[in-house]
Amino acid sequence: MTVIDLLNEAAKGFPDKTAFQDSDHAVTYSKLKDLTDRIASALAEMIKSNTSPVVVFIDRNIESICTMLGVAASRNFYIPVDGTQPASRVQVILDQMLPSAVVSIGGSMPEGVKLPDHAVQLAYEDLINHEIDRERLDRIRAEAKEDDPLFAICTSGSTGIPKGVIKSHRSVLSFVPAFAEIFGFDEHEVFGNQAPFDFDVSAKDIYTTIYTRATLYIIPRVCFSMPKLLINVFEEQKLTTIVWAVSALCIVAAVNAFKKQAPVTLKKILFSGEVMPIKMLNIWRSWLPDALFVNLYGPTEVMGNCTYYIVDREFDLTEKLPLGVPFPNVEVFYLNDRKEPIHEGEQGDIYVTGDSLAMGYYHNQEKTNEVFLQDFLGDGRMIYKTGDLAELRNGEYYFTARRDFQIKHMGHRIELEEIELHLNAVDGVTRASCLFDSVKNKIIAIYSGEADKAQIVNALKNDLPKYMIPTVYMRMETLPINKNGKIDRQRIKELYEKGE
Repeated sequence: MTVIDLLNEAAKGFPDKTAFQDSDHAVTYSKLKDLTDRIASALAEMIKSNTSPVVVFIDRNIESICTMLGVAASRNFYIPVDGTQPASRVQVILDQMLPSAVVSIGGSMPEGVKLPDHAVQLAYEDLINHEIDRERLDRIRAEAKEDDPLFAICTSGSTGIPKGVIKSHRSVLSFVPAFAEIFGFDEHEVFGNQAPFDFDVSAKDIYTTIYTRATLYIIPRVCFSMPKLLINVFEEQKLTTIVWAVSALCIVAAVNAFKKQAPVTLKKILFSGEVMPIKMLNIWRSWLPDALFVNLYGPTEVMGNCTYYIVDREFDLTEKLPLGVPFPNVEVFYLNDRKEPIHEGEQGDIYVTGDSLAMGYYHNQEKTNEVFLQDFLGDGRMIYKTGDLAELRNGEYYFTARRDFQIKHMGHRIELEEIELHLNAVDGVTRASCLFDSVKNKIIAIYSGEADKAQIVNALKNDLPKYMIPTVYMRMETLPINKNGKIDRQRIKELYEKGE
């Protein structure tokens, strides 16, 4: 089975139901299948090989989803790329991924970008007018396999070269049914999409929608900077479920967007990407006391999520949410340097294995071998080393830090996330982040909110030892957010170095 089989079944059972909707128009399941088949027929004619990469220059619209599904239906795999990124980064992605074809929507290509010599340049508007080649499509679907690559998400690389994380149809099909069953998603769901389509969370939005025969509304980008518009979206579209980045939820909470009127249809709020500040979570829970709140954890390399925790109690402002339990078809290991399970009070690395594991990094075998470890546990299985650390406390596992966010300061090993946890709990701080100036040997606190340095220092003295209290404080109107909805730590570092 492939995700295209899911689409075909949905179109057969719910032909006239709205599948996807954006601010301009909607598409039913039958129309979605028609457009997908047309795009697939055109691509199959123009790309002679199977399982080839196809770059799709995406936007927040239905056309992007249709194109991605069309690529999948042609038995190739899509690489969603935001064409509004700097041309230099787009060029690096193209040079690294070497696509067989590049599809633009709206007729424009990013300015200053040169396509690889062998890549075919195509336009969405031409593809959807291609005649459906039923015989060819039937042959493709008969040959398609669960292990075929479905899409690749390009994540930032420490060397400056993006890593293309490849997901197979199996990755999606092993995760989505369990995801839907655990949280009770069905055809009555109306999902509100926040994640960009070149971010792994969006794959859960898209394929859970198709699997459950639900409806997905693509929330316009402008709504996240204009709360009144966002309120209108929830009311008009009657959204029932959101699977959002933590930063997006924090933006809404920080401006008290739903203080006067909470979205009455919203029943399920799932979040991931960063540690959720309890202060922000409590605001959401005050608006929607009867809603389901779920903390999701997992890297892009494991379908975005490998554990979940259903919030079932009140938390103090300086507490963390547990990682919870693994999803079905996934195993999570918390191991010390001797490959032994950690004990109460200990910290260790997080490893993941299972059917939803990615296939590796496209055209980057060296990096794949570095973190996708074959027979690591001696049982022949591939396991992924996340680079995240967790500790076991009171029988629960808690995320503590990224390995590369650990610092050595005044002789002590410190996790910057721990400082951020307490910063976010300070009265008058809306959102906070930390960085370490290794040259000046100083911990820097960057925050938004009304609190001043003296207030923050006095509050931190109650919870942190002196060596963990930042010495430099930068107040910003709002913390910069990257395109994936996370705090943009690189941008914060640049602003600090510029003295802004």
